[in-house]
Amino acid sequence: MRFSDKVVLVTGSSRGIGRCTAQMFAKEGATVAVHYRANQAAAEEAKASLHGGPHFIVQGDVRDPGDAKRMVD
Repeated sequence: MRFSDKVVLVTGSSRGIGRCTAQMFAKEGATVAVHYRANQAAAEEAKASLHGGPHFIVQGDVRDPGDAKRMVD
Protein backbone atom coordinates (compact mmCIF):
# COMPACT_ATOMS: atom_id res chain seq x y z
CA MET A 1 0.00 0.00 0.00
CA ARG A 2 1.35 3.35 -1.03
CA PHE A 3 0.58 5.19 2.22
CA SER A 4 1.43 2.49 4.74
CA ASP A 5 2.97 3.98 7.89
CA LYS A 6 1.85 7.48 6.87
CA VAL A 7 -0.57 9.78 8.68
CA VAL A 8 -2.71 12.03 6.51
CA LEU A 9 -4.69 15.00 7.80
CA VAL A 10 -7.65 15.64 5.49
CA THR A 11 -9.32 18.94 6.30
CA GLY A 12 -13.09 18.99 5.92
CA SER A 13 -13.16 15.21 5.86
CA SER A 14 -16.42 14.82 7.76
CA ARG A 15 -18.42 15.18 4.53
CA GLY A 16 -18.36 15.65 0.77
CA ILE A 17 -15.13 15.69 -1.20
CA GLY A 18 -13.05 15.64 1.98
CA ARG A 19 -14.75 12.46 3.16
CA CYS A 20 -14.16 10.77 -0.20
CA THR A 21 -10.53 11.87 -0.10
CA ALA A 22 -10.14 10.42 3.40
CA GLN A 23 -11.64 7.13 2.20
CA MET A 24 -9.20 6.96 -0.70
CA PHE A 25 -6.20 7.57 1.56
CA ALA A 26 -7.45 4.91 4.00
CA LYS A 27 -7.82 2.39 1.16
CA GLU A 28 -4.19 3.09 0.26
CA GLY A 29 -3.07 2.24 3.81
CA ALA A 30 -2.84 5.66 5.46
CA THR A 31 -3.84 6.44 9.00
CA VAL A 32 -6.33 9.26 8.52
CA ALA A 33 -6.92 12.24 10.77
CA VAL A 34 -10.57 13.11 10.08
CA HIS A 35 -10.98 16.85 10.53
CA TYR A 36 -14.16 18.70 11.35
CA ARG A 37 -14.98 22.22 12.48
CA ALA A 38 -18.45 21.92 14.00
CA ASN A 39 -20.19 18.59 13.29
CA GLN A 40 -18.63 15.90 15.46
CA ALA A 41 -21.35 13.37 14.61
CA ALA A 42 -20.51 13.63 10.89
CA ALA A 43 -16.82 13.21 11.70
CA GLU A 44 -17.58 10.06 13.72
CA GLU A 45 -19.59 8.68 10.77
CA ALA A 46 -16.77 9.50 8.36
CA LYS A 47 -14.21 7.80 10.62
CA ALA A 48 -16.42 4.71 10.84
CA SER A 49 -16.57 4.55 7.02
CA LEU A 50 -12.79 4.30 6.64
CA HIS A 51 -10.99 1.10 5.74
CA GLY A 52 -8.32 -0.16 8.13
CA GLY A 53 -7.15 2.01 10.95
CA PRO A 54 -6.66 3.11 13.55
CA HIS A 55 -7.93 6.48 12.37
CA PHE A 56 -8.66 9.47 14.57
CA ILE A 57 -10.62 12.72 14.67
CA VAL A 58 -9.34 16.27 15.08
CA GLN A 59 -11.48 19.34 15.61
CA GLY A 60 -10.49 22.86 14.69
CA ASP A 61 -10.97 25.92 12.56
CA VAL A 62 -8.35 26.03 9.78
CA ARG A 63 -8.79 29.83 9.63
CA ASP A 64 -7.22 30.05 13.10
CA PRO A 65 -3.42 29.63 12.98
CA GLY A 66 -3.37 28.25 16.52
CA ASP A 67 -5.96 25.60 15.69
CA ALA A 68 -4.13 24.66 12.49
CA LYS A 69 -0.86 24.17 14.38
CA ARG A 70 -2.56 22.15 17.11
CA MET A 71 -4.19 19.85 14.54
CA VAL A 72 -0.89 19.16 12.83
CA ASP A 73 0.95 18.65 16.12
